Amino acid sequence: MEISGVVINLLPLQSGQGKNGTWKKQEFILETPGQYPKKVCMNLWGDKVDEIKISVGDKITASINIESREYNGRWYTDVRAWKVQKESGVGGGRGSDAPLPAEDNFVPDNSGTDDLPF
Repeated sequence: MEISGVVINLLPLQSGQGKNGTWKKQEFILETPGQYPKKVCMNLWGDKVDEIKISVGDKITASINIESREYNGRWYTDVRAWKVQKESGVGGGRGSDAPLPAEDNFVPDNSGTDDLPF
């Protein structure tokens, strides 16, 4: 599954020691676009925490796995991102100070005179 939105909050990094060694988890809140935006708490585990650098305000599309598990008669749902793509900014990925392609620099002459010889 994929979900897109804006990262609105990064929760504190969690880490610990388990039977398989040290683990770490980074949770973040994603807000989906639309008339009725939804907030989704998602997480990155293990090496993904260091590989995928996200910040508040990033527009992302995340590939996710959703899994629920039972513990002491209660069910808990986990939304784990395994791939995150940051979306480009306005203008097809050009930065605000990047030069425009030549065709975008064309300004028509509307003076009404024609210098053509024919």
